[in-house]
Amino acid sequence: MQVSDRFHLWQGLSRRVQDIASAHRGCLSAALPPVSEIDSAPIEETAEDAAEDTRAGRHARRVFEAVHHLTCTGRSHSSVARERGLDRRSVRKYARARSWQEVMRRPPGKPSTLDPYLGYLQQRWDEGQHSAKIVHEELQAKGYLGHYRRVKMAVAPLRRGLPLDAPRERPPSPCEAARWITTHPARRSLHINDRLPRLLDHCPELRTAHDLVRRFTGMLENRDATLLPGWLDDLANSGLTPLAGLAGALREDRHTVAQGIATLYSSGANEGRITDVKLQKRLMAGRAGVALLRHRVVLIAHLRRHYANRPTVSPR
Repeated sequence: MQVSDRFHLWQGLSRRVQDIASAHRGCLSAALPPVSEIDSAPIEETAEDAAEDTRAGRHARRVFEAVHHLTCTGRSHSSVARERGLDRRSVRKYARARSWQEVMRRPPGKPSTLDPYLGYLQQRWDEGQHSAKIVHEELQAKGYLGHYRRVKMAVAPLRRGLPLDAPRERPPSPCEAARWITTHPARRSLHINDRLPRLLDHCPELRTAHDLVRRFTGMLENRDATLLPGWLDDLANSGLTPLAGLAGALREDRHTVAQGIATLYSSGANEGRITDVKLQKRLMAGRAGVALLRHRVVLIAHLRRHYANRPTVSPR
């Protein structure tokens, strides 16, 4: 009986979903929560005022004013750099800036896995729970996979009477979006459940890919291959080139694909044996022939079988 490996079927579908996400990269920013200009204006103004009170902010303002004063008279960037003792690229950066705050801006840091749970963390703090260890255990029950130290660092500003650090958001990458779509709904974290619906509502192509993935998952879970022909037709008629190409490849081998869905058989054991032989070959590359390789593979298989059948003795 010829059986397609379920892992490779799922892997091929996941790669096609990632190709679709890459083709619609412009839609990925729709997964971010909307931020109104009214809410962001006071924060930006406060940040600029705080930067002006720092030593770096005062230095940036003085250099900005001096560079603009000289360049407005027609001086070149090179002459301004020589007079002020600056690098020419720094002079060009200050000259192109419309305000000294633009020079002070820094790109946002890397988003944290704790960002989706900051609201819950603030809620538990307001309720009187000030133990980072207990809050970390509660967040783990909600799907948080990060370390306890990150939660402890997030709580530190609250202990000093300061607000929580604002989460740093960025659009998901095509690989992340594909992982969101292919992850089972029961295993999705709070972060994914919050952002994936917005992304699917904004992009019909990703919505189509998501629905087709969930239908294929249902066939695998129920071991029901009777729905395979209709699913392949919808795959080919989806209007998405990666999925249409996958449908053509699966149709050529549809009988083995149906056996892979409906039966318990898998080529996983064979894949493991092949990987093991490749490993032994690489360990002996250029130092032995086929006869010694065969002897080594047989000997290792015998040792594994011997130790696998030995009764385990519990330590005293």
